[in-house]
Amino acid sequence: MPKPNCTGQDELDLGVIDFGRLGRREVQGCFDGGSMTSDGGVMLLSATDRKIGLTAAAAACIADPRNPQLITHAVRDMLRQRVYGLALGWEDLNDHKALRLDVAMQTAVGVDREVASAPTLCRLESWADRATAVRLSELLVEQFIASFKTAPKELVLDFDATDNPLHGQQEQRFFHGYYDCYCYLPLYVFCGQQLLCAYLRPSRIDAAKHSAAVLKLLVRRLRQVWPEVRIIFRGDSGFCRQRIVNWCERSQVHYIIGLARNPRLEAMVEYAQLALRDQYQRSGHKQRLVGEFSYAAQSWPRERRVITRLECGEQGYNPRFVVTNLTGEAGALYDDLYCQRGEAENRIKEAQVGLFATRTSCHVFASNQLRVLLAALAYVLIERMRALGLQGTELANAQIDTLRIRLLKLGAVVTRNTRRIRLYFASNWPSAPIFAHAMHAISSA
Repeated sequence: MPKPNCTGQDELDLGVIDFGRLGRREVQGCFDGGSMTSDGGVMLLSATDRKIGLTAAAAACIADPRNPQLITHAVRDMLRQRVYGLALGWEDLNDHKALRLDVAMQTAVGVDREVASAPTLCRLESWADRATAVRLSELLVEQFIASFKTAPKELVLDFDATDNPLHGQQEQRFFHGYYDCYCYLPLYVFCGQQLLCAYLRPSRIDAAKHSAAVLKLLVRRLRQVWPEVRIIFRGDSGFCRQRIVNWCERSQVHYIIGLARNPRLEAMVEYAQLALRDQYQRSGHKQRLVGEFSYAAQSWPRERRVITRLECGEQGYNPRFVVTNLTGEAGALYDDLYCQRGEAENRIKEAQVGLFATRTSCHVFASNQLRVLLAALAYVLIERMRALGLQGTELANAQIDTLRIRLLKLGAVVTRNTRRIRLYFASNWPSAPIFAHAMHAISSA
């Protein structure tokens, strides 16, 4: 039998969802509530974006080949729509078939009409080329510099590579033995929680490929702004390459880099490991020792300082080696500086998983690089929102997934007339005080 729809008309309506009964009442739902949104938090993203000028600056990095007299959707508006969508959890272009009608999204973008369709956004990706990637990469660095009110005394640059799995016939697609899949091998550079570089590369290369060139460009720009800043290069053993280490020493850049195990290194700590084993057998408790020695690989022009961390427990030996030109106590350098490198892996996870940087399904490599950079822009936007608006709140250190659930996925009824646009949020929303605090902090920053 036909069921009544939500407007009371007796006709078959596939949009009506029956939730059962509550007492004598039928419980139903349907998708005809009108101008409502599930993403009211987009206004917080929009306020952050306008404060730092992110998408406006990014739009200037993309050459628009269209006839200016025939343009409906400006590049800036399309970028806002795409970046906000990623931050809100809408990773697919097809999602914008419905999102383009969302009044909250339109308002956040800065227009009072439908925003761009999925095909229009797809054409934006087709404009990407190497020059676009370079300009957007430079923008990431400029945004990082602009985030400081005073010159920093020290910057620790974390370099890391990761896999970006592929499932199609994308350009420059190769099989990677370590990751056991076809993938790209993007290079990320972070300083604390801030992103400086998201560089997509084919996987048929050494993990440290192009790292020396990226490091040189970063150091040159950072020292132009802050001549006295102390810069530390930090990376795992995949970045222990002579070109990088030698350049750091010539350029007064400090480094602390993992050093892969080899028979010579293991022989140098053999007696210390035996002593740890004896202590473990006597006590039954895991033993740990951090020490140091001088070492030179055959390809090195001289000996360098190597810090070693040795462990012995029920799993056996677990030696680690780190080469550095930093001074200071070995244990503090290893525990308080080198081991903090793991935070960069959390930040990569936020960009790759939380903001969908792995959605590199375009056939053209340059378009996939643009997708990675769009995810990077979304990361910068979220990070700046966190830094400007959420300090002192319980979400000050929350990751992107938590921020999305607690702050951005906010249902609202939206009204728009000639005088005002108003979003009616839920009266009993638990995160309301944090949201209001964030908006005030960003507006007054």
